[in-house]
Amino acid sequence: MTDLLPELSRLGDTIERAAAAQVAGRSRARRHTPRKLLLAVAVALVAIPGLAYAASTLISNDEVAAGLPAGTKMLQGTEPRCTVVRQGVEYHCVLSRLPADPEVADLKGTVEPTVDATKHVNGGCRSLTSDGRVWQCYIGQAAVAEKIIGPDFLGEYSPTPGVG
Repeated sequence: MTDLLPELSRLGDTIERAAAAQVAGRSRARRHTPRKLLLAVAVALVAIPGLAYAASTLISNDEVAAGLPAGTKMLQGTEPRCTVVRQGVEYHCVLSRLPADPEVADLKGTVEPTVDATKHVNGGCRSLTSDGRVWQCYIGQAAVAEKIIGPDFLGEYSPTPGVG
């Protein structure tokens, strides 16, 4: 995210100069707006909300770890620890404790949703081991692409951890 700050600062300065030039130009005489100015403003209108959205969707290791037990009751009390594979997209999580009373004997391949702090489904995880201690988690559309959750389930309100 810090790599974006200089670019955002330069973009903001460019927009400020363009707006000042536009105001100054109007006060002198009615002139034709340069195409470069229009292009810069159009790019800014698209880029700034996109960058803000991308920054807001970045998720920390701790948030992913909290999302596992928030999404699935059998994972409560397991104290997951997650590490980034691809920032904001994919995480590798290891549980400190085994899942409580799993409904199946072999959890390998089992998929479970993750739930964010606002109690909305934000992704999902797949168990990589039979005992359910190691999980690969995906956030947002990546969880849909991995067929962990359906597209209609992403963003759904989930006030309590799921069972079964």
